[in-house]
Parts: sequence; C-alpha cells; structure tokens
Amino acid sequence: MRLIGNLIWLVFSGFWLALTYFVAGVIMCVLIITIPFGLQAFKLANFSLWPFGRTVVEKPTAGAASLIGNIIWLLVCGVPLLIMHLVTAGLLAVTIIGIPLAIGNLKMIPISLLPFGKVIVPISSLAPGTPAPVYYTQPGSSSNNG
Repeated sequence: MRLIGNLIWLVFSGFWLALTYFVAGVIMCVLIITIPFGLQAFKLANFSLWPFGRTVVEKPTAGAASLIGNIIWLLVCGVPLLIMHLVTAGLLAVTIIGIPLAIGNLKMIPISLLPFGKVIVPISSLAPGTPAPVYYTQPGSSSNNG
C-alpha cells in the first residue's frame, strides 16, 4: 500500500516539491556560506520524493547550532515553503483522490519550517508503541534517550 501511495504522491506532488527543494539546495550550496542550509534542502527533497513509510524524529544531539539554524531558516526559507505546501495541499484537496496527498503535504510543513535537529527514519526502525516524541540514536550508540 505504501508503494501505491508513494507512486501517486510522486506523480501529483512529490516530483515538483523535490525539484523545488533540489534547486534551492543547489543555489544554497553554490553560495558556500549557506551550505548547511543547502544540505537541509536536499534532505527535504529526498523526503518529499518518497514520504510514505518514513517519519521525522528529533535528533537527541541537536543543540544550540540547530536552534540558530532553524531561526535563520524560518526567517529566510520558512514562509515561502509554508506557502508552497499550503498551495499544493489546497490544489490536491480539490479532488477526492488528492485528499490523502493533501494531508501528507500538510504533515510536511513542520519539517519544512524547522529542519535542523531532525532526522528522517524508516517507520520500521521505530519500536512498536513508541510514544511521541521519538528520539533516534545511531545503531551501536550506547546512549538511551528514548
């Protein structure tokens, strides 16, 4: 079922969102000083291509740098991305088949507004019944933050 959802998503929304994020990421990486922001744009492009079956979790090691990065991102990129996701969700919601895609698009707004300090993981890597918020640690890490 995820495969079908991802294929429909890719055709009607994912490709265009990913292309927008990718172009923004290339521009940010060319400007050298904004490379960390470009890397976040590439992370969002990847997630927007194939979102079903993956989820966003807090990175437990995120600190002050993530907070500062999120503030700058929100001021510079956040509002245009919010508008892009709202317009896309509105257009998708016009049709019955597009309503689940519109909901998926709206669920992407939080990470598109504050991408630093977040990591995208497969849903299968989460423990069953894990309460929110979920903390993700690298495999082999001795830290138990969840």
